[in-house]
Amino acid sequence: MGELIKGRGSTGYLPGRFEVSVTDAVDDGWHGGEEEEFAPVLPRTQVREEVARSVISRNSSPDIGFSQSVNPYRGCEHGCSYCFARPSHAYLGLSPGLDFETKIFAKTNAPEVLRRELARPGYQVSPIALGINTDAYQPVERGLQLTRRLIEVFAETRHPFTLITKNALVTRDLDLLAPLARQNLVRVHFSVTSLDNRLSAALEPRASAPHARLRAMRALREAGVPVGAMVAPVIPWVNDSELEAVLEAVHQAGAESAGYVLLRLPHEVSPLFRDWLQNHVPDRAAHVMSTIQQLRGGKDYDASFGKRMRGQGVYADLLARRFALAVKRLGFPPRPARGLDHSLFVAPRAPSPQGELF
Repeated sequence: MGELIKGRGSTGYLPGRFEVSVTDAVDDGWHGGEEEEFAPVLPRTQVREEVARSVISRNSSPDIGFSQSVNPYRGCEHGCSYCFARPSHAYLGLSPGLDFETKIFAKTNAPEVLRRELARPGYQVSPIALGINTDAYQPVERGLQLTRRLIEVFAETRHPFTLITKNALVTRDLDLLAPLARQNLVRVHFSVTSLDNRLSAALEPRASAPHARLRAMRALREAGVPVGAMVAPVIPWVNDSELEAVLEAVHQAGAESAGYVLLRLPHEVSPLFRDWLQNHVPDRAAHVMSTIQQLRGGKDYDASFGKRMRGQGVYADLLARRFALAVKRLGFPPRPARGLDHSLFVAPRAPSPQGELF
């Protein structure tokens, strides 16, 4: 699509699948040389406000371990080249490429809407996964603090929740997370793709470096917050050789559970990731995609439940076996010792048009 852009995972504005017209920039040679005056402008992050009508999303997918989730942001500045959520920007008429990582939508009223939804009569308590589609601790969270305010609602109502992140910013909220952990109301999971700083920077340009994630994991564990890790995604011939090393590193950092997810390439993610391969590992690009298609029934992606996370075939079976042997050797339990506590939930008072007297 284009040349590498420092700090970004995409090289251009790949049109979304719903677009009816496409605009291409063409260099007519008029400017000649490479004068600074005519150098391309690096895309800057823009944050737009979104007023949410609801924030709790529900799913019944049999291969996902939660039924409720909340995402305070659309789009993600981490810019992960492989992000399965990129196609969601196409619904907004924006590019799943650079727009996804530079045009971030912040649900500024999310804490108030969450409180309102938890106050509804008949609400059934079930752990809420915070920041699933896009990372709740991406860089814009440092200033906006939407995730922190959502955690304050969970603390106020003593509602169980989980987190998954690849940003060490999560340690900022230890003052909230540690007391909740003592009540068995929270677990934090870290996504660790590689221990190689160069590879991590290429795959996830604005996420925390691997050593920073491990350090954050240790800090949470020492504060009594249970932590887990996901090796996600596992990419054939790119980071798959690190599976055992990553599992050992997260175990030493205090992770009490571990899992993995195979690379997923739905919709526009496929051409975006193919472009990443050509820019970063051109000598392996064809081999990587050939293996992925072997895992996906000859296609770039198979969304079938039970297959989308693990794939199928010889390579998938070998990967599953390697993972099983590694977690057994390291002493990871097959699942958390106990679930989060549902019994402490106290529904917030529903807002009244007459206001509060006491």
